[in-house]
Amino acid sequence: MAHEMTRREFAMAASAAGLAAFGFGGRALGGEPQTLRLIMRNDLRVLDPMWTTAYVTRNHAYMVFDTLFALDSKLQPQPQPQPQMIGDHNISPDKLLYSFILRDGLKFHDGQPVRRADCVASLKRWMARDSLGQTLATVIDGMTGADDKLLQSG
Repeated sequence: MAHEMTRREFAMAASAAGLAAFGFGGRALGGEPQTLRLIMRNDLRVLDPMWTTAYVTRNHAYMVFDTLFALDSKLQPQPQPQPQMIGDHNISPDKLLYSFILRDGLKFHDGQPVRRADCVASLKRWMARDSLGQTLATVIDGMTGADDKLLQSG
């Protein structure tokens, strides 16, 4: 008795044949860099990740905006989040003063330099909306700095 192939079975067979013909990623490993294009499941309606919990907005923000510290390329904090906008940072011996120095060359889309005041404003905005930020705001005395690149918190 002959079995007729369904569309789903045909698609799976065609996919398997395509993989077998080109190999499992061998062409991508040895070839030229390629662009991955994807279509998000939802429309990006809000660009501000502080005002929505939509994953599409969060993912867009990670691709567009820099943060003071970030995860590595495998999304792992190994051994801890790495500086992204920070050039140098240290903690006082009594662990009460944290100092962060912005790295050189940080600019906004219009070419204006990123300053300490910009970072403080962003952190305060985050602290007003995020539960972790709200907790952090209760245990720090403030955020200051001697110049436009030094941010201190204690």
